[in-house]
Amino acid sequence: MLKFSGSSVVAALLIAVVFGAFFFCEYLIYFPTILKCAWPKLSPVRAMVLSDTHLLGAVGGHWFDKLRREWQMERAFQTALWLLKPEIVFILGDIFDEGKWSSQKHWEDDVRRFHRMFRHSSDTELVVLVGNHDIGFHYEMDWFKLQRFEKVFNASSTRIVTKKGVNFLLVNSVALHGDGCPICQSVEKDLIKLSRDLNCSLQVGAETENCEGSQFYPPTAPIMLQHYPLYRVSDASCTGQDAAPPEERHLLFREKYDVLSKEASQRLLQWFKPRLILSGHTHSGCEVLHDNKYPEISVPSFSWRNRNNPSFILASVSPGGHSLSKCFLPEESTVIGVYCSAGAGLLLLLLAHCLWMKGLLQLSLCLLGKHKSL
Repeated sequence: MLKFSGSSVVAALLIAVVFGAFFFCEYLIYFPTILKCAWPKLSPVRAMVLSDTHLLGAVGGHWFDKLRREWQMERAFQTALWLLKPEIVFILGDIFDEGKWSSQKHWEDDVRRFHRMFRHSSDTELVVLVGNHDIGFHYEMDWFKLQRFEKVFNASSTRIVTKKGVNFLLVNSVALHGDGCPICQSVEKDLIKLSRDLNCSLQVGAETENCEGSQFYPPTAPIMLQHYPLYRVSDASCTGQDAAPPEERHLLFREKYDVLSKEASQRLLQWFKPRLILSGHTHSGCEVLHDNKYPEISVPSFSWRNRNNPSFILASVSPGGHSLSKCFLPEESTVIGVYCSAGAGLLLLLLAHCLWMKGLLQLSLCLLGKHKSL
């Protein structure tokens, strides 16, 4: 018959507490959290939309911060893919934190880590948009950084992706300053052509002289995706648990920095008349209705580095409609709380063991003294 000493039992309990806390916080917690999420309704296209992953670079990224936050995003993404099985995933820019200044060597390392974290099967299409941290703000971007980004993701940063009759319009919003810079001119030229193609596709009997040479898409208004939000004064009207903190909601946004300019925003709405706009950049959630008919959803950051409660959007989309739901990830404060509770439990267990050992020692000394006195 096996006999266990008090020390071996305590050691086993300590190992169980440490392993249990680690396994729960680093792996298991993502399953019950994401299982609460559900597609809003059955539609031809199920799209998962996230934003602002900000993979830390070699200059400003502390190794532990990089390890912690990237593991969180990897586990969240892989668990969501496994449980929710989206057909297409959009990431709305700021994939990298230091793409705007990283060397080629550091860029290749960041790209390698991205592909490992956001790996996916051939059943899921991954579409990535460009953000200001990927190629720099308007005054920092150049053709080399833009083409380096487009080469990695094998596509132009301004284009239309069509899925089962649904048009997703991808906009390089970093290049919409309207100051005639070469990249700005190129992107605006692409957008004007896409607008013409979509408008011709929506016309009945589009085989007219004005539409000769146009590329035809399914005749539905597009869903527009971009990094910068369209112009709004502030986040004052934004509500919900993923909105900006109350003390920040009334801070005024700067045009061409926090949001697109009024002029660029109006041009996009006039050119495309989108049925839905999805944007990132602010790291907080918000719902805005432009001109009383164009809804925009700002998607919060996917990373614990930018907010305690990251989330992403689940979109069920058909050629004639769409429905959205929000999926929250585990909160970093919850994970820290579990680790603190486990640590406190370990200390209490060790204290109880020490007191128990001290009691045994005192009892032994007492019995030994009585034996000698006899």
